[in-house]
Amino acid sequence: MKTTFDVSDKLFELYHRVHRLINQSMTEEGVSLARSKFLFFLNKLGPCRSTDIACALNFAPRTVTEAIDGLERDKLVVRQPDPEDRRAKIVSITDVGRIALEAAEHPRKQLIEEIFSALDDEQLDQLHEIVSKLVRRTDEIRERREQEEAVGPAAAREA
Repeated sequence: MKTTFDVSDKLFELYHRVHRLINQSMTEEGVSLARSKFLFFLNKLGPCRSTDIACALNFAPRTVTEAIDGLERDKLVVRQPDPEDRRAKIVSITDVGRIALEAAEHPRKQLIEEIFSALDDEQLDQLHEIVSKLVRRTDEIRERREQEEAVGPAAAREA
């Protein structure tokens, strides 16, 4: 019988192997997996401030600024003044960025299909159910911890 740690280690191993393989394939098409996250976000939600991107992707503002610098240098995004706040800039994906994103998405989807073709339909359904259950449990733990953190400082002040 496998332990939870054995299974967890295998899940992490799978994640890292898939991540590396997909990143390599996407990079060969011109946009790394990391860069594609920014482009996908901008393509889906439209122009926004870098602070919005940082918040949505859970990245440090400096990381987002550096990434946008590189994307802008490669003509994949453009910065324009924010009409509501002259200190801020609005970031938009360019046509070149959309083309690059589309080109990089093809190998990603192809690899995912190839990897998961090892499973039949029933196994795929079972895996989906199991992973969904683990995602829900993870969310429950995160929410509980956030509630404990929120109560903790207040309870400490009352003591």
